[in-house]
Amino acid sequence: MATLDPEDWSELRALGHRMIDDMFDRLEGLGAAPVWQPMPDAVRAGFRAPVPREGSGAARAYDAFAARIAPYASGNTSPRFMGWVQGGGNAVGMLAELLAGGLNENCGGRDHVGLEVERQVVAWAAELLGLPAATGGLMVTGSSIANFIALLCARRAHCGAAVRQDGLGGRRLTGYAQAGVHRCVPGAFDMAGLGGAALRRVALGADRRIDLAALEAAIAADRAAGAEPFMIVGTAGSVDVGAIDDLAALAAIARREGMWFHVDAAFGALAAASPARRELVAGIGEADSVAFDFHKWAQVQYDSGCILVRDRQLMLDAFAQDASYLTTTARGLSGGAPWPCDMGPDLSRGFRALKVWMTIEAYGTAALGGIVDDCCALAARLAASVDAAPRLARLAPVPLNIVCFRYDDGGAELDALNAAIAADIQESGRYVISTTTIDGVRALRAAIVNHRTRAADIDGLAAAVSAAGDARRREPIG
Repeated sequence: MATLDPEDWSELRALGHRMIDDMFDRLEGLGAAPVWQPMPDAVRAGFRAPVPREGSGAARAYDAFAARIAPYASGNTSPRFMGWVQGGGNAVGMLAELLAGGLNENCGGRDHVGLEVERQVVAWAAELLGLPAATGGLMVTGSSIANFIALLCARRAHCGAAVRQDGLGGRRLTGYAQAGVHRCVPGAFDMAGLGGAALRRVALGADRRIDLAALEAAIAADRAAGAEPFMIVGTAGSVDVGAIDDLAALAAIARREGMWFHVDAAFGALAAASPARRELVAGIGEADSVAFDFHKWAQVQYDSGCILVRDRQLMLDAFAQDASYLTTTARGLSGGAPWPCDMGPDLSRGFRALKVWMTIEAYGTAALGGIVDDCCALAARLAASVDAAPRLARLAPVPLNIVCFRYDDGGAELDALNAAIAADIQESGRYVISTTTIDGVRALRAAIVNHRTRAADIDGLAAAVSAAGDARRREPIG
């Protein structure tokens, strides 16, 4: 009979020990290693091979990983990775992934411990954000699918049961979010069949938060035109600068207008773990739904997103289906209803909650709040360095952990110059930063999210950008 298990486990066990040792060595050496390096053409070409008919064995497969995969990772575990809002993971979470892989739980349904761990994590998340104990929720891939689930729950709440069978029937539903909303929110409107244009992107105020007066005017205009405003999306941690909308004010408007209030808090939700910054997300506990990621500021391994819905029944109303092969029972492994597959779109689901549960069990939310505080303090430190540098200009306030600035010597082609500087910095291996657009101009963007980042990692960045800009001015941009 064919099997993938060895007759003698000793060789594979030894290989497993080597893998774990190598990963711990990697984590210990992150500070001295290049953040990222481009993949050579020869290595890239090696991933264009035909499917192997015969295997080479586990040891050779791991040798290939060590030589061709590990050196060319994106680098988001590094303390000098500041390109995007990506957490650095943690050693306990890494081991939890091994444990979850060994158990190989399908957390779509049935009565087993994987679902209880997930329910515990959801309850912890609701408690942290100030939502009721009966809040429903799921672990998902990330905030993209979490926002999509929230939108479908909001649509079901607004339109009633018939929408699942008959669709919208020509009704024009409209939602509202700040102009800097993450791309996944208009994407959710698109995927739900409402159309991306059904999401009104409301102007920002001087503080780069949603303009409340403009929001109320947009809702009134849509009602007058025969549309049905049904959802307000608050942003807690905007993509470009980390701004947090006035969530309490948005909750009040939503209640008054009879609309669903959702918060896209992909990374900003973790401000609730910091006593010093909890007030920044005041009002998040009044939301009908919240989307956020444990794999960002909570430092859990990818992927580990979360959706919370105040009224769990609405998740069931939006997703549950009848299928004879998924009938629940009062006892046995088919017990434990309701199942996660009745509360979201996925039936096959991995044991994502284990790495979250182990991270919180091991470190506690106080440690996570301390990481939030440290990252914000380091961002303020970087902003001060930028402000002091003669050829660097900061382009936005720093409400949390993101610093947007650029090299500006008064010369020409500054957008192209700063795009080239970002690539030069990345290819140097010293730092990873990214770019965005602030008020129509290209900005360099440093997002400080990693629990490993220290002041020494921050202090050289402004000088490195200045040096890269100076060097670029002495040669053509390309």
